[in-house]
Amino acid sequence: MRKDLGNKVNFLPLPVLMIGTYDENGKANVMNAAWGGMYDYGKIFISLAPHKTTENLEIKKAFTVGFATKSTVKISDYFGVVSGNDEDKIAKSGVHVTKSNFVDAPIIEEYPLTLECIVESLDDGDLIGKVVNCSIDEKYLDANGNIDVDKMEIIAFDMTSNTYRVLREVVGNAFKDGLTLK
Repeated sequence: MRKDLGNKVNFLPLPVLMIGTYDENGKANVMNAAWGGMYDYGKIFISLAPHKTTENLEIKKAFTVGFATKSTVKISDYFGVVSGNDEDKIAKSGVHVTKSNFVDAPIIEEYPLTLECIVESLDDGDLIGKVVNCSIDEKYLDANGNIDVDKMEIIAFDMTSNTYRVLREVVGNAFKDGLTLK
């Protein structure tokens, strides 16, 4: 038997995305955003309310997206509960920042996988970014040079319980397992 829950959106899983930007003075800022995903091939979508980050996006037209991990859960949550207008989150958290070689935005070294993007559009809080580079800490590659998701321990936001969960077990093969029913 099924139970109706009404119009509450239980959309699972949600990536825990760290949006890195520079302000007009080149000062790095980062925020936690969970309302995002793929938009089209080579593009991502993130829904943002007005923040210091949206101001920076308007100025610099560039940003990075780091994927939060089990080892970064505390700083990642901190980046979502404190405003960059109120304190210097980069300095307080102690993260290490390097400038992207591809866009005018910071890479937060603690996040192993980073998308480097230019703003394609930012309309009423709907950010569409074009990915111009994807970089990864080499220690998260397997012996064949492919991304090892298990090593990264990427987390997802569980909106049903306001918790973070680690992505883990492989349970199937996309674009293959369903072919057995064909």
